[in-house]
Amino acid sequence: MKALRLASVMVLITAPGWAAQQYPASCMVLKIDRSHHAFVASCQEISGFMQAMSMPFDVHEVKELDGLATGTVVEFTLVVDGNTSYAEHVKVHSYISAEQDPWLARQLKLLRDLTDKERSAPKPLEVGSAVPNFTLTDQTHQQISFSQFTGKVVALNFIYTSCALPNFCFRIANNFGVLQRRLKQHLGSDMVLLTVTFDPQRDTSEVLAHYAETWKPDPKAWHFLTGSVPDVRRVTNMFGMDFFPDEGLMNHSLHTAVINRQGKLVANIEGNQFTADQLVDLVQAVLEEGPKANIHAAGRVIAPKQNSTTR
Repeated sequence: MKALRLASVMVLITAPGWAAQQYPASCMVLKIDRSHHAFVASCQEISGFMQAMSMPFDVHEVKELDGLATGTVVEFTLVVDGNTSYAEHVKVHSYISAEQDPWLARQLKLLRDLTDKERSAPKPLEVGSAVPNFTLTDQTHQQISFSQFTGKVVALNFIYTSCALPNFCFRIANNFGVLQRRLKQHLGSDMVLLTVTFDPQRDTSEVLAHYAETWKPDPKAWHFLTGSVPDVRRVTNMFGMDFFPDEGLMNHSLHTAVINRQGKLVANIEGNQFTADQLVDLVQAVLEEGPKANIHAAGRVIAPKQNSTTR
Protein backbone atom coordinates (compact mmCIF):
# COMPACT_ATOMS: atom_id res chain seq x y z
CA MET A 1 0.00 0.00 0.00
CA LYS A 2 1.13 3.53 -0.69
CA ALA A 3 2.87 5.73 1.84
CA LEU A 4 -0.52 7.30 2.33
CA ARG A 5 -2.23 5.04 4.88
CA LEU A 6 -5.95 4.74 5.34
CA ALA A 7 -5.65 6.13 8.87
CA SER A 8 -3.35 9.01 7.97
CA VAL A 9 -4.35 12.50 9.00
CA MET A 10 -5.06 14.57 5.90
CA VAL A 11 -4.60 18.23 5.27
CA LEU A 12 -6.95 20.13 3.01
CA ILE A 13 -5.19 22.92 1.18
CA THR A 14 -7.52 25.84 0.71
CA ALA A 15 -7.21 29.18 -0.98
CA PRO A 16 -9.25 32.38 -1.00
CA GLY A 17 -12.25 32.06 -3.24
CA TRP A 18 -11.95 28.26 -3.46
CA ALA A 19 -14.75 27.01 -5.71
CA ALA A 20 -16.17 23.53 -5.59
CA GLN A 21 -14.25 21.24 -7.90
CA GLN A 22 -15.60 17.99 -9.40
CA TYR A 23 -13.49 15.08 -10.59
CA PRO A 24 -14.59 11.78 -12.18
CA ALA A 25 -13.13 8.80 -10.31
CA SER A 26 -12.85 5.07 -10.96
CA CYS A 27 -11.96 2.98 -7.91
CA MET A 28 -12.10 -0.45 -6.28
CA VAL A 29 -13.88 -0.57 -2.93
CA LEU A 30 -11.71 -1.84 -0.06
CA LYS A 31 -13.93 -1.18 2.99
CA ILE A 32 -17.43 0.12 3.68
CA ASP A 33 -18.58 1.95 6.82
CA ARG A 34 -22.31 2.62 6.54
CA SER A 35 -22.50 3.97 10.10
CA HIS A 36 -20.16 6.82 9.11
CA HIS A 37 -21.48 7.22 5.53
CA ALA A 38 -18.08 6.37 4.07
CA PHE A 39 -16.05 3.90 2.08
CA VAL A 40 -12.35 3.32 1.41
CA ALA A 41 -11.27 2.76 -2.17
CA SER A 42 -8.17 2.21 -4.25
CA CYS A 43 -8.39 4.71 -7.08
CA GLN A 44 -6.79 5.05 -10.43
CA GLU A 45 -5.34 8.47 -11.18
CA ILE A 46 -7.91 11.23 -10.79
CA SER A 47 -6.90 13.55 -13.59
CA GLY A 48 -6.01 17.04 -12.43
CA PHE A 49 -6.26 16.12 -8.76
CA MET A 50 -4.21 13.15 -7.56
CA GLN A 51 -2.19 10.19 -8.66
CA ALA A 52 -3.35 6.63 -8.01
CA MET A 53 -3.74 5.90 -4.29
CA SER A 54 -6.06 4.55 -1.60
CA MET A 55 -8.14 6.88 0.54
CA PRO A 56 -11.47 7.18 2.37
CA PHE A 57 -14.46 8.98 0.88
CA ASP A 58 -17.55 10.37 2.59
CA VAL A 59 -21.01 10.29 1.04
CA HIS A 60 -23.88 12.58 2.03
CA GLU A 61 -26.55 9.89 1.70
CA VAL A 62 -26.00 6.35 2.98
CA LYS A 63 -28.02 5.06 0.00
CA GLU A 64 -24.99 5.96 -2.13
CA LEU A 65 -23.38 2.87 -0.57
CA ASP A 66 -26.16 0.52 -1.69
CA GLY A 67 -24.82 -2.27 -3.86
CA LEU A 68 -21.21 -1.71 -2.84
CA ALA A 69 -19.08 -4.60 -1.59
CA THR A 70 -15.40 -5.21 -1.04
CA GLY A 71 -13.83 -5.65 -4.48
CA THR A 72 -16.60 -3.77 -6.30
CA VAL A 73 -15.39 -1.44 -9.05
CA VAL A 74 -17.24 1.87 -8.82
CA GLU A 75 -17.37 5.17 -10.65
CA PHE A 76 -18.35 8.42 -8.94
CA THR A 77 -17.85 12.15 -8.85
CA LEU A 78 -15.43 13.43 -6.21
CA VAL A 79 -16.52 16.88 -5.02
CA VAL A 80 -13.94 19.06 -3.24
CA ASP A 81 -15.64 22.12 -1.80
CA GLY A 82 -13.94 24.45 0.64
CA ASN A 83 -13.01 22.39 3.70
CA THR A 84 -15.05 19.33 2.75
CA SER A 85 -14.91 16.57 0.18
CA TYR A 86 -17.36 13.81 -0.67
CA ALA A 87 -18.31 11.29 -3.31
CA GLU A 88 -21.62 11.54 -5.14
CA HIS A 89 -23.41 9.63 -7.90
CA VAL A 90 -21.65 6.42 -6.87
CA LYS A 91 -22.37 3.71 -9.44
CA VAL A 92 -21.20 0.12 -9.58
CA HIS A 93 -19.34 -0.56 -12.81
CA SER A 94 -21.01 -3.74 -14.02
CA TYR A 95 -18.74 -6.13 -15.85
CA ILE A 96 -19.78 -7.80 -19.11
CA SER A 97 -17.85 -11.04 -19.39
CA ALA A 98 -17.40 -10.79 -23.16
CA GLU A 99 -16.20 -7.19 -23.31
CA GLN A 100 -16.49 -6.73 -27.07
CA ASP A 101 -19.52 -8.93 -27.61
CA PRO A 102 -22.40 -8.25 -25.19
CA TRP A 103 -24.59 -10.70 -27.09
CA LEU A 104 -22.15 -13.49 -26.30
CA ALA A 105 -22.17 -12.43 -22.64
CA ARG A 106 -25.95 -12.81 -22.54
CA GLN A 107 -25.63 -16.18 -24.26
CA LEU A 108 -23.15 -17.32 -21.61
CA LYS A 109 -25.57 -16.36 -18.86
CA LEU A 110 -28.42 -18.21 -20.56
CA LEU A 111 -26.26 -21.31 -20.99
CA ARG A 112 -25.20 -21.10 -17.35
CA ASP A 113 -28.78 -20.80 -16.16
CA LEU A 114 -29.90 -23.76 -18.26
CA THR A 115 -26.92 -25.85 -17.21
CA ASP A 116 -27.46 -24.99 -13.55
CA LYS A 117 -31.04 -26.20 -13.76
CA GLU A 118 -29.97 -29.45 -15.42
CA ARG A 119 -27.24 -30.30 -12.96
CA SER A 120 -28.68 -28.52 -9.89
CA ALA A 121 -25.39 -26.72 -9.41
CA PRO A 122 -24.96 -25.02 -6.04
CA LYS A 123 -25.10 -21.26 -5.89
CA PRO A 124 -21.77 -19.42 -5.68
CA LEU A 125 -20.49 -18.56 -2.22
CA GLU A 126 -21.68 -15.29 -0.79
CA VAL A 127 -19.23 -12.76 0.62
CA GLY A 128 -18.69 -13.57 4.27
CA SER A 129 -19.21 -17.30 3.78
CA ALA A 130 -16.61 -19.85 4.85
CA VAL A 131 -14.88 -21.42 1.85
CA PRO A 132 -15.26 -25.22 1.96
CA ASN A 133 -12.12 -27.31 1.80
CA PHE A 134 -10.97 -28.66 -1.56
CA THR A 135 -7.90 -30.55 -2.74
CA LEU A 136 -6.18 -30.17 -6.13
CA THR A 137 -2.72 -30.88 -7.55
CA ASP A 138 -0.17 -28.13 -8.21
CA GLN A 139 2.54 -27.64 -10.84
CA THR A 140 5.00 -29.72 -8.79
CA HIS A 141 2.55 -32.65 -8.48
CA GLN A 142 1.92 -31.85 -4.81
CA GLN A 143 -1.57 -32.34 -3.35
CA ILE A 144 -2.73 -28.93 -2.12
CA SER A 145 -5.71 -28.54 0.22
CA PHE A 146 -7.32 -25.20 0.94
CA SER A 147 -7.55 -26.09 4.64
CA GLN A 148 -3.76 -26.03 5.00
CA PHE A 149 -3.79 -22.24 4.59
CA THR A 150 -5.83 -21.41 7.68
CA GLY A 151 -4.36 -18.28 9.24
CA LYS A 152 -3.18 -16.93 5.87
CA VAL A 153 -4.79 -14.60 3.35
CA VAL A 154 -5.51 -16.44 0.12
CA ALA A 155 -5.93 -14.86 -3.31
CA LEU A 156 -7.45 -17.21 -5.89
CA ASN A 157 -8.06 -16.84 -9.62
CA PHE A 158 -8.92 -18.95 -12.66
CA ILE A 159 -7.18 -19.38 -16.01
CA TYR A 160 -6.69 -21.86 -18.80
CA THR A 161 -3.35 -21.98 -20.54
CA SER A 162 -4.72 -22.04 -24.11
CA CYS A 163 -6.49 -18.69 -23.71
CA ALA A 164 -5.55 -16.66 -26.77
CA LEU A 165 -6.55 -13.22 -25.52
CA PRO A 166 -3.85 -11.39 -23.51
CA ASN A 167 -6.37 -9.21 -21.67
CA PHE A 168 -8.14 -12.23 -20.19
CA CYS A 169 -6.35 -15.20 -18.57
CA PHE A 170 -2.83 -13.84 -19.03
CA ARG A 171 -3.81 -10.51 -17.51
CA ILE A 172 -5.51 -12.24 -14.57
CA ALA A 173 -2.41 -14.37 -13.95
CA ASN A 174 -0.14 -11.35 -14.36
CA ASN A 175 -2.07 -9.57 -11.59
CA PHE A 176 -0.79 -12.29 -9.28
CA GLY A 177 2.69 -11.72 -10.65
CA VAL A 178 2.40 -8.14 -9.42
CA LEU A 179 1.06 -9.36 -6.05
CA GLN A 180 4.02 -11.72 -5.76
CA ARG A 181 6.46 -8.87 -6.37
CA ARG A 182 4.76 -6.09 -4.42
CA LEU A 183 3.86 -8.15 -1.33
CA LYS A 184 6.93 -10.35 -1.34
CA GLN A 185 7.41 -9.92 2.41
CA HIS A 186 4.06 -11.64 3.03
CA LEU A 187 4.33 -14.36 0.40
CA GLY A 188 4.28 -17.82 1.92
CA SER A 189 4.37 -16.61 5.52
CA ASP A 190 0.88 -15.10 5.66
CA MET A 191 -0.28 -14.88 2.03
CA VAL A 192 -0.77 -17.61 -0.59
CA LEU A 193 -1.74 -17.41 -4.26
CA LEU A 194 -3.85 -20.11 -5.94
CA THR A 195 -4.39 -20.17 -9.72
CA VAL A 196 -6.87 -22.84 -10.81
CA THR A 197 -7.25 -24.07 -14.39
CA PHE A 198 -10.80 -24.68 -15.60
CA ASP A 199 -9.44 -26.83 -18.46
CA PRO A 200 -7.96 -29.74 -16.47
CA GLN A 201 -8.14 -32.23 -19.34
CA ARG A 202 -5.41 -30.29 -21.15
CA ASP A 203 -3.79 -28.35 -18.31
CA THR A 204 -1.77 -31.03 -16.55
CA SER A 205 0.77 -30.23 -13.85
CA GLU A 206 3.50 -30.21 -16.51
CA VAL A 207 1.58 -27.78 -18.71
CA LEU A 208 0.90 -25.51 -15.75
CA ALA A 209 4.58 -25.61 -14.71
CA HIS A 210 5.56 -24.44 -18.18
CA TYR A 211 2.88 -21.72 -18.17
CA ALA A 212 3.99 -20.53 -14.72
CA GLU A 213 7.59 -19.99 -15.85
CA THR A 214 6.63 -16.50 -17.07
CA TRP A 215 6.32 -15.32 -13.45
CA LYS A 216 8.94 -17.55 -11.79
CA PRO A 217 6.58 -18.34 -8.91
CA ASP A 218 7.70 -19.65 -5.55
CA PRO A 219 6.08 -23.12 -5.72
CA LYS A 220 5.55 -23.05 -1.95
CA ALA A 221 3.52 -19.85 -2.13
CA TRP A 222 1.94 -19.66 -5.60
CA HIS A 223 0.24 -22.89 -6.63
CA PHE A 224 -1.06 -23.48 -10.17
CA LEU A 225 -3.75 -26.10 -9.60
CA THR A 226 -5.41 -28.81 -11.65
CA GLY A 227 -7.30 -32.02 -10.90
CA SER A 228 -10.12 -34.24 -12.04
CA VAL A 229 -12.96 -32.57 -13.93
CA PRO A 230 -15.44 -33.06 -11.02
CA ASP A 231 -12.96 -31.68 -8.48
CA VAL A 232 -12.19 -28.62 -10.59
CA ARG A 233 -15.88 -28.09 -11.37
CA ARG A 234 -16.64 -28.08 -7.65
CA VAL A 235 -14.18 -25.22 -7.11
CA THR A 236 -15.37 -23.22 -10.12
CA ASN A 237 -18.96 -23.57 -8.90
CA MET A 238 -17.97 -22.12 -5.53
CA PHE A 239 -16.95 -18.85 -7.16
CA GLY A 240 -19.49 -18.63 -9.99
CA MET A 241 -17.10 -19.31 -12.86
CA ASP A 242 -18.81 -19.68 -16.26
CA PHE A 243 -17.00 -21.51 -19.07
CA PHE A 244 -18.08 -23.40 -22.16
CA PRO A 245 -15.94 -25.17 -24.80
CA ASP A 246 -16.11 -23.51 -28.20
CA GLU A 247 -14.13 -24.96 -31.12
CA GLY A 248 -11.18 -25.97 -28.98
CA LEU A 249 -11.14 -22.76 -26.93
CA MET A 250 -13.34 -21.53 -24.10
CA ASN A 251 -15.90 -18.83 -23.68
CA HIS A 252 -15.49 -17.90 -20.05
CA SER A 253 -16.00 -15.35 -17.31
CA LEU A 254 -13.24 -14.04 -15.05
CA HIS A 255 -13.13 -14.23 -11.27
CA THR A 256 -10.55 -13.25 -8.67
CA ALA A 257 -11.33 -14.09 -5.05
CA VAL A 258 -9.75 -12.86 -1.82
CA ILE A 259 -10.18 -14.95 1.33
CA ASN A 260 -9.23 -13.81 4.83
CA ARG A 261 -7.22 -15.57 7.53
CA GLN A 262 -10.38 -17.16 8.92
CA GLY A 263 -11.12 -18.81 5.57
CA LYS A 264 -14.04 -16.51 4.75
CA LEU A 265 -14.67 -14.98 1.34
CA VAL A 266 -13.94 -11.25 1.46
CA ALA A 267 -14.34 -10.44 -2.25
CA ASN A 268 -15.23 -12.24 -5.47
CA ILE A 269 -14.26 -9.81 -8.21
CA GLU A 270 -15.76 -10.48 -11.62
CA GLY A 271 -13.95 -9.35 -14.74
CA ASN A 272 -10.69 -7.61 -15.52
CA GLN A 273 -11.71 -3.98 -15.21
CA PHE A 274 -9.43 -3.26 -12.30
CA THR A 275 -5.70 -2.67 -12.07
CA ALA A 276 -3.08 -4.90 -10.51
CA ASP A 277 -2.34 -2.04 -8.11
CA GLN A 278 -5.95 -2.03 -6.94
CA LEU A 279 -5.77 -5.76 -6.30
CA VAL A 280 -2.57 -5.23 -4.32
CA ASP A 281 -4.35 -2.59 -2.22
CA LEU A 282 -7.28 -4.93 -1.57
CA VAL A 283 -5.07 -7.83 -0.48
CA GLN A 284 -2.96 -5.46 1.64
CA ALA A 285 -6.11 -4.22 3.37
CA VAL A 286 -7.15 -7.81 4.18
CA LEU A 287 -3.64 -8.58 5.45
CA GLU A 288 -3.88 -5.57 7.77
CA GLU A 289 -7.45 -6.32 8.81
CA GLY A 290 -8.06 -6.21 12.56
CA PRO A 291 -11.10 -6.76 14.74
CA LYS A 292 -11.44 -3.05 15.47
CA ALA A 293 -10.45 -1.63 12.10
CA ASN A 294 -12.07 1.77 11.62
CA ILE A 295 -11.65 3.77 8.45
CA HIS A 296 -12.21 7.00 10.40
CA ALA A 297 -9.59 6.22 13.03
CA ALA A 298 -7.59 9.36 12.46
CA GLY A 299 -9.44 11.65 10.16
CA ARG A 300 -9.80 12.45 6.52
CA VAL A 301 -7.31 12.73 3.70
CA ILE A 302 -7.51 15.15 0.84
CA ALA A 303 -4.45 15.43 -1.35
CA PRO A 304 -4.64 17.94 -4.21
CA LYS A 305 -2.26 17.88 -7.14
CA GLN A 306 1.01 18.90 -5.56
CA ASN A 307 0.51 16.74 -2.46
CA SER A 308 -0.54 13.49 -4.11
CA THR A 309 1.35 10.39 -3.03
CA THR A 310 2.47 7.99 -5.72
CA ARG A 311 2.41 4.22 -5.66
